[in-house]
Amino acid sequence: MAKEKAKGRPKKCHRVTTSGDIEVSTYLEIAKEMGGEQPAAAREAIPSAEREAIIVIDFGSQYSLLIARRVRECQVYCELVNPDTPWEKIARLNPKGFILSGGPASVYTPGAPLAPAYIYESHLPVMGICYGMQVLAHQLGGQVTPGTKHEYGHAVLHLSAANSPLFADLPGSSPVWMSHGDKIEKLPPGFIDLAYTENSPLAVMGKDDKIFGLQFHPEVAHTPEGKKILKNFVHRVCGCKGNWTMSNFIQDSLASIQEQVGKGKVINALSGGVDSAVVATLIHRAVGDQLTCIFVNHGMLRREEVERTFNVFRLNLGMNIVYVDASQRFLKRLTGVTDPETKRKAVGGEFIRVFEEEAKKIGKVDFLAQGTLYPDVIESASTTSAAAKIKTHHNVGGLPAKMTLKLLEPLRYLFKDEVRKVGLALGLPEEMVWRQPFPGPGLAIRIIGEVTREKIEILQAADWVVMNEIKKANLYRQLWQSFAILTDVRSVGVMGDYRTYGYLVAVRAVTSEDAMTADWARLPYDVLARISNRIVNEVPGVNRVVYDITSKPPSTIEWE
Repeated sequence: MAKEKAKGRPKKCHRVTTSGDIEVSTYLEIAKEMGGEQPAAAREAIPSAEREAIIVIDFGSQYSLLIARRVRECQVYCELVNPDTPWEKIARLNPKGFILSGGPASVYTPGAPLAPAYIYESHLPVMGICYGMQVLAHQLGGQVTPGTKHEYGHAVLHLSAANSPLFADLPGSSPVWMSHGDKIEKLPPGFIDLAYTENSPLAVMGKDDKIFGLQFHPEVAHTPEGKKILKNFVHRVCGCKGNWTMSNFIQDSLASIQEQVGKGKVINALSGGVDSAVVATLIHRAVGDQLTCIFVNHGMLRREEVERTFNVFRLNLGMNIVYVDASQRFLKRLTGVTDPETKRKAVGGEFIRVFEEEAKKIGKVDFLAQGTLYPDVIESASTTSAAAKIKTHHNVGGLPAKMTLKLLEPLRYLFKDEVRKVGLALGLPEEMVWRQPFPGPGLAIRIIGEVTREKIEILQAADWVVMNEIKKANLYRQLWQSFAILTDVRSVGVMGDYRTYGYLVAVRAVTSEDAMTADWARLPYDVLARISNRIVNEVPGVNRVVYDITSKPPSTIEWE
């Protein structure tokens, strides 16, 4: 049997109170509502010596964020912006080129989003992808019409002009991924045909080795040569040097945090997750004892969470930590609550109240530091009106209209893999850096229905088994997340000669790059068998285990 979680106050902490909450990730729209300053440190954390960027004009494609990821893999900073973003905001990033994303619209319909005039007036390289290609054709004098044949899925691209810098080091033909219904009937003046597929005579167009349109999606894994095409555009066409490294990011972030914070004080919610861990370490490296970390045990953490976190941050890194035991307070707040959104908002609202209470005890505090990441920003405050917000993000909810603290979010333009690289560069232990994401509200959103002490203990035990078996099978790093869910379903079972009526536990394991999309993991049957056998034998009150084989979309990763 796995060792039970130690109870009571952890050693080496500064103060114990009975209030608290969890780490929160806040987004642009909420920051505006709060009236706080925008996180300048995060915005400016781009290598200042030779700042360069590729800007993606986001027309609402499900793949837009993936474009930014692929460009950053070329060590070039990339940011998504709305089509109506003013040039002044773009210019500060020192853009070297633009990518126009795909999207669900048709350029010939009234009100269809188009590229801003500065795209063409800047004379910088441009690459349009799918709908972005059609935007180029439409705005530059070509003709786009509804296609007689729609093209979705795999196709084979054949090069008509292999000497284009966009196709350097590419084979004459290669698989690509198509997803379009419209077609380019007539090329804009000055453009030439660069490649074709069986159903798309104009699959790629170009002009002066500077403006390109691609009917397929180079950013997806189904286009094997897509990364090379994007790399050619970024480096050969746009001339980017590739200075977006985590070492540069750290150095710029330290300077930016010092400038933004000045002599002010910062509080940070420390959860033990990689995001809050990296934020805390980065800020501590910049301003030292001006940072106070508040670690909250809201009673819905996993086994041994408190001990592991304190060992790293208090004992090894010497940070100033306030430990807050809020178990009873949160359980009382969640009594009778069953709706998922209400749970999040209840936890989020309590978080703000507690943090402001703790800030008063510390003295004058100026900043609230948070581990907001770029996918958080995109998913919870979409860059376009085309994308609907599915739900309040797992780490946020219930924030009041006004807050006395300013936000400090040095990671808000990073992807999770970039955060891990920063963590390793800062010297954090690999076990913490590679920890799977854990929702801010904790097990509250993995318990379907009302949260009770009994249910928390059941889920902690079941989740411990899942983690233990996943790690024993050396699958932990291959998975984005793996965890147990305690459903509100009870079923009849037989244990020994007795009838049981116990809970059903669901097991969830997914693979993903950034949580925007995810696929259910094909776990080996023997691993699933061990997980199921151990849960029903070791966890009182559970007599049935099921495995979730649904991807995102249509489902979300978490159940609530």
